[in-house]
Amino acid sequence: MRSPCFSLVVAFTIGGGLFAPTQSESAAAKPNFLFVIADDMTHRDLGCYGGQAHTPNIDKLAADGMRFTRCFQAAPMCSPTRHNIYTGLYPVKSGAYPNHTFAKDGTKSIVHYLKPLGYRVALSGKTHVSPKEVFPFEYSGKQNNPDMEAVDKLFGECKESQTPFCLFACSNEPHTPWNKGDPSRYPPGKIKLPPYFVDTPETRQGMSKYLAEITYYDGQVGELLALLDKHGLADNTLVMVVSEQGSSMPFGKWTCYDTGLQSAMIVRWPGKVKAGSVTDAMVEYVDVLPTFVSAAGTKPAKALDGKSFIPVLTGKATTHKDYVFGLMTTRGIINGSDYYGIRSVRSERYKYILNLTPEMQFRNACVKSPEFQSWMKKAEAGDGDAQEKVRRYQERAGVELYDVTTDWYEWRNLADDPKYASVKGELRTQLDAWMKAQGDKGQQTELEANEHQGRNRKKNTNSKKKKGGKKGKKKDAAKD
Repeated sequence: MRSPCFSLVVAFTIGGGLFAPTQSESAAAKPNFLFVIADDMTHRDLGCYGGQAHTPNIDKLAADGMRFTRCFQAAPMCSPTRHNIYTGLYPVKSGAYPNHTFAKDGTKSIVHYLKPLGYRVALSGKTHVSPKEVFPFEYSGKQNNPDMEAVDKLFGECKESQTPFCLFACSNEPHTPWNKGDPSRYPPGKIKLPPYFVDTPETRQGMSKYLAEITYYDGQVGELLALLDKHGLADNTLVMVVSEQGSSMPFGKWTCYDTGLQSAMIVRWPGKVKAGSVTDAMVEYVDVLPTFVSAAGTKPAKALDGKSFIPVLTGKATTHKDYVFGLMTTRGIINGSDYYGIRSVRSERYKYILNLTPEMQFRNACVKSPEFQSWMKKAEAGDGDAQEKVRRYQERAGVELYDVTTDWYEWRNLADDPKYASVKGELRTQLDAWMKAQGDKGQQTELEANEHQGRNRKKNTNSKKKKGGKKGKKKDAAKD
């Protein structure tokens, strides 16, 4: 069976009835949520997913809760992913589809849904979302990692006042540079590389440091769980741990292969989720918000793209979605192709990938990394394996089709095999319908990506102020 994905942690306080005579009792009845998310981690590298990384805290959490084998996100980059989680909307609909992006004005986030229910909704660590009007979290910490002192304070205050909380604890690990943890635990010569990697000293050294940083992240998860125990909140909290998109090694982050889009997800919810359970139900990050809202006792808004998977968590359902979707745009990213749009749809068995401009070379920050540069040098020296893997990374067919149940790493493209014509046609129909519903116009949407990046939002805002007359001009001058 394919290893599950998702390395984010969410904690819910388990609650009782919805009807209580006082505000404090009502608040105490609602579950708390603790959501812990990594940064650039391939789901299958976690110990409980069959990986080499030493992750005792996450493994223990999986033993106490439910491990998802088919969790996915809609975009394999940091900023669209986080907008996706907090809004419950797919990236094009919210406007947050390129990297370093922002949500459209008027978009609602989880703060707008849970705060009216009496929750304190907080975020500690990496943000990468905008604007603050859409994401009015209680923010803590100036670094890109959770501020454990602030988390301790939040838990203590909520325990004392019997106020439910929803905390997003956002790590920056194992995002590059890989400079945390103990690489000596992972000797480069003993590491097992995935079959789609080129075996070079640089690749092994990078993998060693990357695995060490996963273990460092596991320590952060352990600290957060210990703080729940310290304040007596563990039994009343739903904890969700996820891995975000794949690592920045080749064929992960920035791609719509499962290595890029699939995530680890582990959920512990005492009294609700069966310990040691595993589910193959397909869920998406876009489903997190409606799941939390539903667990808090309220029906999720119809405007959301995601849907609650509470029935899966409580063992009342074994399936959730028939299809999951993904998209990637290179425009505006570091060292990215001027435009290279990718769209994908996945069923339980097959993955269909549409490359909008296959005549372009696919580029991103990965191709400048020491690891990929070592692949290129080996390819230039005549190594056939390196040549094929470098070519496959930078040059793609217009359509790719994979049987993900037998070809885990999506290496054998079936798109031109007539035996799969009906499968290809059905998945294309599903993808076209999704794109239409999202307002995704394919190449036109790709070319408009720069208009949805943060630096251009500021320019547009300043432009509107200037058009407002003398007052607007004075305001701008003062600000500059």
